[in-house]
Amino acid sequence: MAVVVVESPAKAKTINKYLGPGYTVLASYGHVRDLPPKDGSVNPDDGFEMLWEVASDSRKHLKAISDALKEDNELILATDPDREGEAISWHLTEALAKSRALKKDTPVKRVVFNAITKTAVTEAMKNPRQVDMPLVHAYLARRALDYLVGFNLSPVLWRKLPGAKSAGRVQSVCLRLIVEREMEIEAFRAQEYWSVTADLATPRGATFSAKLVSLAGKKLDKFDLANETQAEMAVQAVTSRDLTVSSVEAKPASRNPSAPFMTSTLQQEASRKFGMGAKQCMSTAQRLYEAGYITYMRTDGIDMAPEAVMAARDVIKDRYGADYVPKSPRMYKNKAKNAQEAHECIRPTDMAVSPDKLKITDNDQRKLYDLIWKRTIAGQMEAARLERTTVEIGSRDGQVGLRATGQVVLFDGFLKVYEEGRDDVVDDDDKRLPQVTEGDALDKRAVTPEQHFTQPPPRYTEATLVKRMEELGIGRPSTYASIVTTIQDRGYVTKDKNRLIAADKGRLVTIFLVNYFRRYLEYDFTAALEGQLDDVSAGDRDYKDVLERFWRDFSAAIAETSDLRITEVLEKIDEVLAPHLYPPREDGSDPRVCPKCGEGRLNLKTARSGGAFIGCNNYPDCRYTRPLAGEEGDAELSGDGKLLGHDAGDPISLRTGRFGPYVQRGEATKEDPKPPRASLPKGWEVDSIDLEKALMLLSLPRPVGPHPDDGELIEAGIGRYGPFVKHGKKYANLPDVEEVFTIGMNRAVEVLASKPTRGRAAAAEPLRTLGDHPDGGALAVMKGRYGPYVKWEKVNATLPKDVAPEDITLEQAVELVNAKAGAKKKKAPAKKAPAKKPAAKKAAAKKPAAKTTKKAAE
Repeated sequence: MAVVVVESPAKAKTINKYLGPGYTVLASYGHVRDLPPKDGSVNPDDGFEMLWEVASDSRKHLKAISDALKEDNELILATDPDREGEAISWHLTEALAKSRALKKDTPVKRVVFNAITKTAVTEAMKNPRQVDMPLVHAYLARRALDYLVGFNLSPVLWRKLPGAKSAGRVQSVCLRLIVEREMEIEAFRAQEYWSVTADLATPRGATFSAKLVSLAGKKLDKFDLANETQAEMAVQAVTSRDLTVSSVEAKPASRNPSAPFMTSTLQQEASRKFGMGAKQCMSTAQRLYEAGYITYMRTDGIDMAPEAVMAARDVIKDRYGADYVPKSPRMYKNKAKNAQEAHECIRPTDMAVSPDKLKITDNDQRKLYDLIWKRTIAGQMEAARLERTTVEIGSRDGQVGLRATGQVVLFDGFLKVYEEGRDDVVDDDDKRLPQVTEGDALDKRAVTPEQHFTQPPPRYTEATLVKRMEELGIGRPSTYASIVTTIQDRGYVTKDKNRLIAADKGRLVTIFLVNYFRRYLEYDFTAALEGQLDDVSAGDRDYKDVLERFWRDFSAAIAETSDLRITEVLEKIDEVLAPHLYPPREDGSDPRVCPKCGEGRLNLKTARSGGAFIGCNNYPDCRYTRPLAGEEGDAELSGDGKLLGHDAGDPISLRTGRFGPYVQRGEATKEDPKPPRASLPKGWEVDSIDLEKALMLLSLPRPVGPHPDDGELIEAGIGRYGPFVKHGKKYANLPDVEEVFTIGMNRAVEVLASKPTRGRAAAAEPLRTLGDHPDGGALAVMKGRYGPYVKWEKVNATLPKDVAPEDITLEQAVELVNAKAGAKKKKAPAKKAPAKKPAAKKAAAKKPAAKTTKKAAE
């Protein structure tokens, strides 16, 4: 028998079905070792030696593998067929060898399969190989680079930019894309333009529309009709002339299907069609792969196994007919630079299993499988045949020209099954035109002008961001999802209606890094480094040379920032962002003069929370603040805020500050610098706040009533840790903010009763009661913070690591507590000070203080 190790229990379960009783299949549960998050885990001075540590959660999984190897002296590593999978296999062999679970004569084999099917697994078992060390070296290089950047750059951020959390080799470059897009949007100024459309009728009464494309004998460009006056003149020019058909041109066209999915295109399409984030998409695909339904989901490849191509063609013929099967199979070639990542495309393992036959209840898995199946089948279908028609229309004098375009589908081909989604809406003119012939006179039913404005570039979605990263060569299939997730988890980016928006702290971090570490945020530099790592995985470059060259320049850049002061950094960021923070005012006045007091100047300030805002330097006399986006970005909440109404003569306003949006009663004055305020609780959107909700928040804490036991008031409110009820000094959390305003006495008493009293905790229940000590007193095994221990009166003795709580005997327990009690007695004399006269004097002088301390302690 042999021990087969895979990453997950789901994959182990599927493989076990195909291997049979001759194998023991176990899961490593992902990586078993990692670099501990402390200084020295990668040592550049010692040839980039890396200090690996077995994760606490992984010890039991390693032990299970070690125990299995005692009986079965053969190890087969069947982890995923990519760099991460190869790294897990390498870590396993290293960790098992270190613990001596692997003997010198234990055969170790590496097998890979792109799909978890009986055929693929059986074939892989017949063709084992050794661990691919160039691929492992590429992993080691990436891990070392990520550690060196993160562990050296993040502390610089913490010291120089309060509130910043971390920086990363690829995550910071990805964040730069989002921040730069946000700045493009803010700098964008819409430009007006007009178009003219005519509704026309043929001699037979059929109607269609055409757009004005030439005026006064000249072709119209996009911005030629710049305002309403020019548009009205164009309308008059069309209205005052008779129109006839100048030419009709019908051209055949075809449309080919998209290539099968690879990682990036699957993430993009799942985002477009289902709104799935990259992480959710990959997690769902992983479950489908582990269940044996699809091929491996982390790939740069779009080619398909010949047998899969033929199976797809058979399915197409059976389901849709021979007309939908092209004469020759469609072959797609990989464009990936890194052959190690270019596995087969993502496709169903069995083409005959259509979505309706899938034995899965999970909705996300069904949707994603449906998408993959349709894309794969469509990729082997006949092209769609179209006819595109262009009708040119003009006046007899040639002063005006109009054009109508249309398209009809003659044969739907692959469109019968699947059509790729789009990130931006495009007018395709997919309409059918009526039959017209050259020379036909056309009747004008209506001629209408339409106003348009140019639109700013759209914010990235996760799909378009992954697409852009792929275009720039940043990241790889195995890292796209984690990068996009990390920048959101750090609070650098927020997500609204599936669009990624740069948060203030993300913007500040990017500006800081671009100014002081520009080279490492360059797209070309990051892509070139990815290329070098690809060379390492192909065995064409030494990974330590890559690390050496990178570290030499990077460590020097880190050293150069050691003398930077926080004020200097803020001034630099303020200077760089000035065009965006202080846009020109319509009246031509200085945009940096405070609009409230008219005396102070506006400048950038940071909050302890890591955010930033614009404030007046005349603080505290002037308390004007606004968000970074400026008055235009959040006009209603900047400055004096948005007035919601009045209550008892006081204005109630909605504002935003350094810690987010809040409501306020009245205005801040010198006499009352902090009027009543209440932050918006988590989950309450700014747009939903009205006067009623504001007054509810300002009325907190809300009295619920006197407690039935002692008559003391119970209150409900929202605090630092969320909604709560309070009775005296006892607080208990509420699950929902809304309950603060509705909770009654019975519910409040129940919630408070379920919360243990602060102070000395109730005595813990013993894991086991062992009996009495020979000197009297019960012995019990207790659960402790640092592991199980034996308790006897005031003596606590930790259980040895090799003794389980259920195995310890009374005799062993007595021995442990006696040894502990004896050790305490031996240590006791060491606490006494030596009997020297000067020391005694000092001790005497300190007696009253000692007495006071003791009394205070009591």
